[in-house]
Amino acid sequence: MSVVLSAHGLSKSFPRTTALDDVSFELEEGKVYGLLGRNGSGKTTLMSILSAQGFATRGTFTVFGQAAYENAAVLNRICFVRESQQYPNDAKPSHAFEAGRLFFPNWDETLAASLMDEFQLPLHTRIKKLSRGQLSAVGIIIGMASRAELTFFDEPYLGLDAVARQVFYDRLLADYAEHPRTIILSSHLIDEVANLLEHVLVLDRGRLILDAAADDVRGSAVTVVGDAVAVAAFTDGRDVIHSEHLGRVTSATIMGRLSSEERRGMAAAGLDLAPVSLQQLVVRASQHAAARENTGRAA
Repeated sequence: MSVVLSAHGLSKSFPRTTALDDVSFELEEGKVYGLLGRNGSGKTTLMSILSAQGFATRGTFTVFGQAAYENAAVLNRICFVRESQQYPNDAKPSHAFEAGRLFFPNWDETLAASLMDEFQLPLHTRIKKLSRGQLSAVGIIIGMASRAELTFFDEPYLGLDAVARQVFYDRLLADYAEHPRTIILSSHLIDEVANLLEHVLVLDRGRLILDAAADDVRGSAVTVVGDAVAVAAFTDGRDVIHSEHLGRVTSATIMGRLSSEERRGMAAAGLDLAPVSLQQLVVRASQHAAARENTGRAA
């Protein structure tokens, strides 16, 4: 597949913090990416830069092989649905959608109308009077109906109930199947969106700590549970990213896939094996990265 976006050494510094620290990766055409990480990890900052709505302190990136800033040929192929999107005080959803029709050359009015109905969106109420969920629906409709070749969704479901979130996931997947494009979905509801994702990027404290195909990530870690001595013996020399102890019982999450022989050895030692969900893996990997950074500072 062709590369849609290429980032090299992106960093963003503010007076009191570093939001991004030497981030490099590539996005391929026609994939759904998950941009994951805890609040404050740098996700929104990164998407703002990549959509040419913000500037990096250091580093470079190209979109469709070109510089994005002040480049209309690139920008009208990008849609960034911001979690905190601002609109004029007197703007209504109908005005936002009219702007979308004018700006995005692939705008699909039929899809937009269908989504307006499904989300039961009041078109002629001022946006500042909308609920948090209705405001999210405005962004979702623009992001999907734009059919932009590169679409960023920044926590797009805030305020939506479970039914409305499922409508979004189902419609996004169905439309993506019919009209493939590159989609970057930022989310903290990781297990809810896990089945949508083909590739995972995980940020922690501004650093990219995981960049891998979702199929490779799934099953890349397991949790071993059992007698503390037996668990310690089995995990010795392995990459342990989290452990918990309760009396003589230890639970340890380790990176790596286990062979059939290793699994038989675990069973013989009386150890149990538990799968690790994508959300658990992201949480544990972030905690592990933070612990290593703190250890390094202490040293």
